[in-house]
Amino acid sequence: MVVRQKNKSSEEQNLDTATKPGKQQNTMTQTNTGGPYSGTELDQYCSNPKRLLVIETKQGTMKLQLFDKVAPKHVAQITKLAGEKFYDGCTFHRCIPGFMIQGGDPNSKDDDLSNDGTGGADNNIPAEFNNVHHARGVASMARAGDPNSASSQFFICHADAGFLDKQYTVWGQLVEGYDVLDKIVNMGKNKSYPKGPDGSINPGKDAQMTSVYIIN
Repeated sequence: MVVRQKNKSSEEQNLDTATKPGKQQNTMTQTNTGGPYSGTELDQYCSNPKRLLVIETKQGTMKLQLFDKVAPKHVAQITKLAGEKFYDGCTFHRCIPGFMIQGGDPNSKDDDLSNDGTGGADNNIPAEFNNVHHARGVASMARAGDPNSASSQFFICHADAGFLDKQYTVWGQLVEGYDVLDKIVNMGKNKSYPKGPDGSINPGKDAQMTSVYIIN
């Protein structure tokens, strides 16, 4: 994977190709509920499985467990931003079937799609690369070329993306709303949207996060 940034403030990940042979698989094996990690394995990552990040979108609701044991700074940042309503109105501006959906850029709240992927929060987070595999449903943090440049943008894996392991900070997993993940990533099948050089689509406000918050 080759990561390039649009400018110094960009968290946009640009791949030379959207897929890598032999790496992306098991795209549709995860059902609508339950993440890839559970039991004693989940206990290593998450201190409170009932504490969830809820992402309400125009396509439905997703709920994610938070891996505070392996990415405490990232979970603290996301929790803080959610509490400040930072994510409300952001979109999933970068969607690649068989790979992931990416969102959390405050620039995506406006009507200018050209600046999507270049914004973030006021502060960056030190990298917390861990041993959690980027399986379908895993939530990880987007960043620019600097490993310590993550701030607000994140992505949710639509398929296995093991080639990202230990290069991006995994901070959670999707436990409800896999149908919503599938719906968002495949929006380009039924409607024409702007495309990026990596084959991604930007559905704009059709993939908007209407409300993002924490429940315990």
